[in-house]
Amino acid sequence: MIVNKIILLFLFTLVLNAQKPELFLLKNYTKNSSVASWYMSEKLDGIRAYWDGKKLISRSGRVLAAPKFFTKNFPDFKLDGELWSKRGDFSNIVSIVNKKNPHSGWKNLTYNIFEVPLADGNLTQRLSKIKNYKKSNYIKVINQTQVKSKKELDEFLVYVEHLGGEGVVVRDGSLPYYSGRKKDALKVKSYTDDECIVVGYNKGKGKYKGLVGSLSCRMKDLQVINIGSGFNDSLRAVPPSLGSTISFKYYGLTSKGKPRFPIFLRVRYAK
Repeated sequence: MIVNKIILLFLFTLVLNAQKPELFLLKNYTKNSSVASWYMSEKLDGIRAYWDGKKLISRSGRVLAAPKFFTKNFPDFKLDGELWSKRGDFSNIVSIVNKKNPHSGWKNLTYNIFEVPLADGNLTQRLSKIKNYKKSNYIKVINQTQVKSKKELDEFLVYVEHLGGEGVVVRDGSLPYYSGRKKDALKVKSYTDDECIVVGYNKGKGKYKGLVGSLSCRMKDLQVINIGSGFNDSLRAVPPSLGSTISFKYYGLTSKGKPRFPIFLRVRYAK
């Protein structure tokens, strides 16, 4: 009986998880980056999702519980994009996508495509494959505009951030599809962002007495920083759990190499 339960648990785990997809990843743009003739697009602040031809898979390899009405007319070839609703709606998007069972909330989302993995040709040729398919109202193709000058890129970034957008992506559109992190795909923002793991809480003082004043977080290079800005009172009362991965932004580095003025953005992966 116990053996049967273990087998069923193992099979259930296989259903919920798929092989982690090999995705192309972004590096940070610098002022020395040469991006003339590349393509720029708004960086949507949603949930990355990989369509393997049958199911939607998260960046970490978790099969998402997308309802049949949402994926009904998806193609049988692979897609890469962002599950998104509107600017400034990240928390709501996460709550919709993270539910374990399909539900009607997905009607508020669209699947915004920025890549067609394994398709032939350059970026625009690959994206034309899904543009020509276009049988689902839930599939949108993110507009790609060729960069004519650095000034044009700077103006587009200001425009996107003014609307409440996260930033801009620039890519060398002449290249064939690849996965991994290379210098040919960059994220452009007026600030730098990163992720860290919550390892502790620091008590608040003054008006934050009885609440969390700041989070102690461990970065990828193992240094620990304190983040005390960017939280509302609700988050200070019920902060991200220990072990959660959060995103934060900062403005340059201190003389000791630590992020300057770190500000909490959101929970990326809850523990």
